[in-house]
Amino acid sequence: MPDLPLSDIRVVEMGQLLAGPFCGQVLGDFGAEVIKLEQPGEGDPMREWGREKPYGLSLWFPVVARNKKSVTLNLRTPEGQRIARDLIATSDIVVENFRPGTMEKWGLGYDELVKINPGLVMIRVTGFGQTGPYASQPGYGAIGEAMGGLRHISGDPSTPPSRPGISLGDTLAGTYAAIGGLVAIHARGRTGKGQVVDSALYEAVLNVMESLIPEYVLGDYIRERTGSILPNVSPSNVFPTRDGLMILIAGNQDTVFKRLAEAMGRPDLATDERYATHSARGAHQPELDALIGEWTATMDAADLEALLIEHAVPTGKIFRAPEMLADPHFAAREAIVTLPHPTLGDFPMQNVMPKLSDTPGSVRWVGPELGQHNDEVYGDILGLTGEDRAKLAEAGVI
Repeated sequence: MPDLPLSDIRVVEMGQLLAGPFCGQVLGDFGAEVIKLEQPGEGDPMREWGREKPYGLSLWFPVVARNKKSVTLNLRTPEGQRIARDLIATSDIVVENFRPGTMEKWGLGYDELVKINPGLVMIRVTGFGQTGPYASQPGYGAIGEAMGGLRHISGDPSTPPSRPGISLGDTLAGTYAAIGGLVAIHARGRTGKGQVVDSALYEAVLNVMESLIPEYVLGDYIRERTGSILPNVSPSNVFPTRDGLMILIAGNQDTVFKRLAEAMGRPDLATDERYATHSARGAHQPELDALIGEWTATMDAADLEALLIEHAVPTGKIFRAPEMLADPHFAAREAIVTLPHPTLGDFPMQNVMPKLSDTPGSVRWVGPELGQHNDEVYGDILGLTGEDRAKLAEAGVI
């Protein structure tokens, strides 16, 4: 679609499962032509992943593979590798998330590909990066989350480290990979040369860990699991309501806490030396949270939320899918978009973000059928005849 901001970019996606394909999803959302290479007869294992599978179909794959074209190609064969090189020669970006050395084994390392396409940007997403003593080890998102520091601080202090309910390490690495790819394309505009983008899962997680490292080196402090609070930041917690729900209240800034105290009918709390400043509230966090919890428990959630909004105190419910689908703000901003699926019918999913004022991205179609675009890609782009394609299919190459 020529009106989309990345419509002049062709991406060959050679990864599978999540980190590499999530990078491709981000690029495709903004118009890049993403051609996904999948093993004939098998496809990306993501086609089988997901907690619920109506008709035996993954509900995850249509999201992570949206806006992509699927072609089948056996990269383990010399002929498949030749076809991959021909396709990459016409492309701007190649995304792969195999173990380091795999692309080189197939004759598809960057040193070889740059000979046929000097402007190529190669995005490589792995657990530990392309260099270092762990580079050759298999690394999944869970390992990256642990090594990057996220797992140790996730959950309640009374339990072992918790796993986030999503594959956060993979998606962070994929997001940083997409950013790196776009930066490299921008640099190519000045130099004419491509380069390698090396995105490691553990480093992607490390990069969102705030001040964890200097806290230890300069403050001799190691962050631990703290459940629903941040130590010394109060009030910022979930609080009970009379009707059995939970409400988030984030009133830790001095001016905001003053408004919260007024909403509680306790303006004196804002001048009480125990609660008047951020540091004081942090030092008396348990008693202040208990005080607020006693108050919130006297009101139903809807009334409490309305009162807090009236006093400009940041607050919100804890959303699940039903609340998202019923919420007017989600609807007004079109945060969820519905597209047709050939088997499942109306298929809702999260929309593209961030939103651009002049050249926004879009979701054009759900994840494709395996090999759905073989004729288009191999015929229109590479010029292979129908007879050529039939022979390659019979040989198991496509």
